[in-house]
Order: sequence, then structure tokens, then C-alpha cells
Amino acid sequence: MKHKRIIPCLDLYQGRVVKGVHFTGLRDAGDPVEIAEYYSQVGADELVLLDINATYEKRNIMIDVVRKIAEQTNIPLTVGGGIRTIEDVREILSAGAQKISLNSAAVQTPELINELVLNFESRRVVVAVDVKKRENYSGWDVYINGGRMNTNIDVLKWVQEVEKRGAGEILLTSMDRDGTKSGYDISLLKCVKEKVTIPIIASGGAGTMKDFYDAFEKGHADAALAASLFHFKEIDIQALKKFLYEKKVPVF
Repeated sequence: MKHKRIIPCLDLYQGRVVKGVHFTGLRDAGDPVEIAEYYSQVGADELVLLDINATYEKRNIMIDVVRKIAEQTNIPLTVGGGIRTIEDVREILSAGAQKISLNSAAVQTPELINELVLNFESRRVVVAVDVKKRENYSGWDVYINGGRMNTNIDVLKWVQEVEKRGAGEILLTSMDRDGTKSGYDISLLKCVKEKVTIPIIASGGAGTMKDFYDAFEKGHADAALAASLFHFKEIDIQALKKFLYEKKVPVF
């Protein structure tokens, strides 16, 4: 049985880790290097670092932060935000990251996915997909630019294209659930898992240990990501893994 991963997410804004609700109302959660080092020590399987305003501000990611985190930790690091070219990816991987995460650039220039897979291998290319449920509940639309712009692209069509273009993994975030602690969107996870075979990281809505269990057992996610729950120590990662292990979820 394949190992399920627990992944803290560090949303980076002006050099600090922040967290909000529905992608807004950000509050400070601390220094990214110190937080990353802590997660490395307490059993996180991977880290995701997202420079959340890099694309909107049309600038590159804070590469010095990536380098410092890579030097201080011993777990895989995925980095996203402001990535637009092969050169951007080469710089991030050279700084110590194992994977990169594309969002807006992938939607605006889908061919970039193919180029990155060709140059750096599928396993290093994660496509982040931010979605919001339509008002008529007919499905979910894909959003870009840090959740500011509705592309009117259906998520199920987009994830299939992402897989065909060779991406190794999808980071699927429910904007409706983001920061609410009301649980992952299980229906979204199930619908996406029916359309693709590559791993899915569930994101948006974790509030309890049971929510992680539901993401794995009901939503069939391959990994579960959370931010504020871990940053503010509402849930301890080691305790969470023990809880999941006792419920027969393969987290060790």
C-alpha cells in the first residue's frame, strides 16, 4: 500500500509565513526558515513553499529563502510562485528544492508543462490547481493569480490536460474551504481522482485529525496539505500520524 504524506504549506508574503481565510485576511505565522526546520524535526513528509504574491507582483520567487530552507531541512521541498520559465525552475532546483509548483503560468501557457517535464522529469513538476465551486453548483472553476481571476476553465477538464502534458502531481486547493477548518472538499477530491491517475495533494479546509482521515479514505488523496493547523500547533504532526496509523492509514 502506498505511503500517504502529510505536508505543511508555508505561504510566503514579504519574507514571512502567513495564513488567511479564502485566500484573504493574512496574518503572520513566523519566520519561514525556523518553521521549516521545526517541521523537518517533527516528522513532516514534505514541505510546500508558495510565494503567494510573486505572480501578481510579476516578480521571481525569493530564492534566498528557498536556499536557506533547503540548507536547514532534510525533507523534500516543493516551491511555487512566480515561475514562468525554464530558467526560473533551474534556479529553484539549484537552490535545493526537489520539485516546483506551477499555477498561473501552467494555465496561461500549458506548453510550459511539457517543456519542464522534458527538461527536468515529470516527478519534479507539480501543477497547483486552485478551484472554487460555481454558484449554480454545476462544478468547479479554476482560478489563477492567487485566486483573484476566474479562468472559467472546468477543473475536471484541466486536470486531465495537466496529466496528458506529463505533470507528476496535482496540488488541488478548494478556495471555498481554505482556512475554514470545515474539512477537505471530499466531493471535489473524488471527482478529480476519477479523472486522473497521478497523485493528488488535498488542500483547503483541514480542521481536525478526522479531516485528514476522510481525505485519504473517502477522497482517496495521496497526500494532505495544511497550514495554520500546523503553524499555530493546533494539531501535532506526530500525534496526527499516530491517529492515522491506528486507523490503518499507511503514514509510516
